[in-house]
Amino acid sequence: MTRKCAPIALFVFARPDHTRRTVEALKRNLLAEASELIVFSDAPQHAEMVASVEAVRSYIRTVDGFKSVSIVERETNLGLATSIVSGVTSVCETHGRVVVLEDDLVTSPFFLSYMNDALDLYADTPEVAAASGFHPAFDAPLPVTFFQRDAECWGWATWQRAWAMFNPNGRELLAEIERRKLSRIFDQDDTYPYTEMLEDQIAGRNNSWAIRWRASVFLSGMLSLYPRHSLVCNIGQDGSGTHGVAPDIGDKKLADALIPVEQIPLAHSEAAFREFARFNRRLQHVNFKQRLIRKLRKIKSVWTG
Repeated sequence: MTRKCAPIALFVFARPDHTRRTVEALKRNLLAEASELIVFSDAPQHAEMVASVEAVRSYIRTVDGFKSVSIVERETNLGLATSIVSGVTSVCETHGRVVVLEDDLVTSPFFLSYMNDALDLYADTPEVAAASGFHPAFDAPLPVTFFQRDAECWGWATWQRAWAMFNPNGRELLAEIERRKLSRIFDQDDTYPYTEMLEDQIAGRNNSWAIRWRASVFLSGMLSLYPRHSLVCNIGQDGSGTHGVAPDIGDKKLADALIPVEQIPLAHSEAAFREFARFNRRLQHVNFKQRLIRKLRKIKSVWTG
């Protein structure tokens, strides 16, 4: 009997080579042939992008190897944030759950197995918001799976019940983080500028859906399930994407075996949290000046109430 799998929402734009590598890796997944692939293709922002967008669309029309392939070609440019939020919402409303990928994420052949096992096991567990497929290389050994009070955006899955609490209002999210004096924890022990990213989203300096999803999950007290070994590699850190990050974050060996997904205590892993913070410090994502400014802001907020 063929297993019932969650649909995959793949968001593509104007990078044909990246898209091809993402799809080819996904086709090698054990559950690809049992999975419905829904491709959301955004429209070009300007005339110079028309050829690249058309190249992507020409390719995705040839894709096979899945239970079914459907394509949503946007007639106007929505931008990454609106495209993902609207696409995830529509798939969740129709199917109740979704696996989410972007066009620069190469997956392990065991990615879909992990995601579907997690979606099945924790479907009726309100404390769990998502399953996350990526984390950076850690120094310390961690459990086979573990929870974090956050949400990752590089290869993930969720249910309609969890996505329903996504708050698109960055200003409200930031105000609540500050009211509850959670900025340091939200910033992974002050090692990554998530608060600053949220401030930039509010000011229009970025249009990140991911920082608002992360903040929504964090403030709700919900958890995301992570695997010991990463199942996703980001190949888009070459300046071709909407947002750039340090070039070696996603460059690591992927899981080469099935990851067992079993019931574990519904608790944030402090050991994993320390590893995230240690990794952030090692890559120096937050320089001394930025950290000092944020600390002074937090001290001022405490003194002013």
